[in-house]
Amino acid sequence: MKRILRLMVNGREYEVAVSPHRTLLKVLREELGLIGAKEGCDLGSCGACTVIIDGKPVLSCLTLACSCEGKEILTIEGISSEGKLHPLQDNFMKYGAVQCGYCTPGMIMSAKSLLDENPNPSELDARRAISGNLCRCTGYVKIVEAILATKG
Repeated sequence: MKRILRLMVNGREYEVAVSPHRTLLKVLREELGLIGAKEGCDLGSCGACTVIIDGKPVLSCLTLACSCEGKEILTIEGISSEGKLHPLQDNFMKYGAVQCGYCTPGMIMSAKSLLDENPNPSELDARRAISGNLCRCTGYVKIVEAILATKG
């Protein structure tokens, strides 16, 4: 049996009918058309589905959509404003931190959460923040460089 949910995503309210077992990732991608969060492992191991809920990075593949009612959800689609990329997005391009791009939205969301909480992180802070995000293309050096270039 479906339930009507009111979700606040990227500053916009959505009303969707979802089954109680549906994950936030599935609802974002299939119901709302927000495909930035990726389905990688679907087990919470890769971080490709990371979004920010109430200021904290969350794996949307492990989060039931029903548990998100009344919370602020931010996806990669919501961090740019007025047609301009977020500084993290700019720096990921500038520092060559984007390879195939599959992990990039999750990496950026984890990094954004870190920078929102700590605008001047150390390299260790940056590495810890993205430790739940797997990238099969890089050695993470350029990703960390992009994060640190965005601080302050």
